[in-house]
Amino acid sequence: MWLLAAPALADVTGPGGRTVDCYCTDRNGARVELGQTICLQVDGRMFMAQCQMSLNVPMWREVAQGCLGASQSGEPTLDAGAVDAKI
Repeated sequence: MWLLAAPALADVTGPGGRTVDCYCTDRNGARVELGQTICLQVDGRMFMAQCQMSLNVPMWREVAQGCLGASQSGEPTLDAGAVDAKI
């Protein structure tokens, strides 16, 4: 995950001078700060998206097709059977 945070942009001053935190959330509901870039999976498609503001609303904007390491399978790339585990 890349971190490109811009903390100065993360707060909005609302009516009465009250500060409102602005942030996005990932699919698990975890907070993602404005400017932060993560890999999103939507409708079977994976892409890099950045948390941004649009019309005073936090939203995800696609910044790159695919994700870093998204094409890697969960399988090891070499046969570990030849490794002596006692070493």
